Amino acid sequence: MRPAGRDETDSLYFTYPHFNEPRGEARAHLSDAVPVVIVGAGPVGMVAALSLAREGVRSVLVEARSSFNDGSRAICIARQSFHILQSLGALEPFLAKALGWTTGRSFYRGKQILEFTMPDGPSEKFRPMYNLQQQYIEAYLYQAIAANPLIETRWQSEVVGMHSGPVGVDLTIRDPEATYALKADWLLAADGARSPVRRMLGLKLRGENYEGRYVIADIRMQHDYPTIRRALFDPACRPGGTVLIHKQPDDIWRIDYQLASGESETEALREDTVRKSVALVLEDIGYSGSWDLEWWSIYSANTLALDEYRHGRVVFIGDSAHIVPIFGVRGLNNGIADAHNIGWKLGRVLNGRAGEDLLDSYTPERRGATLDVFANATKSARFMTPPSHGWRIMRDAALGLALEHPFAGELANPRQMTPFTYARSPAVLPDDPGFAGGAAPGAAMPDAALTDGFLCDRIGSGYTLVCFDEELSDEVSRLPDAPEVVCLDFPSDASRMLGANASSAYLVRPDLHIAARWREASAGRIADAIKTLSFRKD
Repeated sequence: MRPAGRDETDSLYFTYPHFNEPRGEARAHLSDAVPVVIVGAGPVGMVAALSLAREGVRSVLVEARSSFNDGSRAICIARQSFHILQSLGALEPFLAKALGWTTGRSFYRGKQILEFTMPDGPSEKFRPMYNLQQQYIEAYLYQAIAANPLIETRWQSEVVGMHSGPVGVDLTIRDPEATYALKADWLLAADGARSPVRRMLGLKLRGENYEGRYVIADIRMQHDYPTIRRALFDPACRPGGTVLIHKQPDDIWRIDYQLASGESETEALREDTVRKSVALVLEDIGYSGSWDLEWWSIYSANTLALDEYRHGRVVFIGDSAHIVPIFGVRGLNNGIADAHNIGWKLGRVLNGRAGEDLLDSYTPERRGATLDVFANATKSARFMTPPSHGWRIMRDAALGLALEHPFAGELANPRQMTPFTYARSPAVLPDDPGFAGGAAPGAAMPDAALTDGFLCDRIGSGYTLVCFDEELSDEVSRLPDAPEVVCLDFPSDASRMLGANASSAYLVRPDLHIAARWREASAGRIADAIKTLSFRKD
């Protein structure tokens, strides 16, 4: 919602483009069959399209809107998502605009009870977290989409019918000019929490709904507080409630404040009510300068998911597959990981480099990640929005204890998102027992500072072997379907971080997770692993 007199794209700081439906010659091929249709051109759908394109696979993005999402919405981009953006060639505008941060502070009744710092250091190219409004996230991804000849985007195009069969999906699409049929070999549903695709298949999310409701308000003000995530518990402006405050680019600040249990949503969303509520928050944090109201909305905390993310030739990604609480900033980042995961797998199936059984790893990996998010986010949600009187008594007791005892303040730590480890995935090989340290198969490949940059800069677009022996590097480079090879110095910070000796090697998947590792590697063992991980029957 926006202030009176301004429409939904009349922003104080962002110019929304307007995209027409396909016109002219483009309409001549609207019904031509395509390998993949992606429903939804938000961040998750666009990451999926870019991931497929990296494997050389064409896709069509179908989007009912005529522009990007309004309002900041998802704003926190985790370090691992920046690694994904780099792998997709979309990084530079994000680095130039986003605000990196490492620190969070929590306050109880105006007194600081916790300051946490997320892991960071010179071995990391990217900061643990970045703040950037969703409009920019979508705009920067679309820059990469528009420059890629393998991706077609159809705006103002709504899926109004669908039939999924054993060899493809038949779609009926309506745009302002006509309704037409489109056949795809595969469909990726990135159409959000109210997914029409999910509804057409008769599927439902299952899980828990929480009572806590929050108003999001974006405001513009010149405030010199650093880029630090602030959480206010039981503040004077919201007795008994919680307030979150994030700094964003362009002097935009995101304020989330909790509604009381009996507070009317209709009344809370009135412009004058929002202005009064924001003014009280600003007074609470000691800001007395001028400010402008940009946009506002409302959300509640839920942990909901499909039992299976793949249904025949239809695969669900992002909010269409799961809805997670915002606490710990896991929603967008979880969706980006979904899209990258299915993108490289489906891409390799369609380009003939992998068998279709590889796709059976998608649900266990990404639903496993969702359940891990639920486990952590549920703890945060119960602390941020206690679901019962008993929970509130315990939460307030912990906060009161934190006023005098710093250890209790750790209970207010939101447990920021970390990449999930696919330890039991069929697309990951068992660990080598010879390792005493380092990152195990299934984990995200850690970064390392090198003499000429960072390890993440050297990881290729397909499978990549990281080793420390030039002779092994040469042998692996000559293998059929050879991975890209990165040979690092030994000994080095990287070898110590990976727990490696001179004969060790790590095989990294296209989604930057470790597929296998060997304490004493050989070209033969690596060749066998690549064959196994291809899931081909030839």
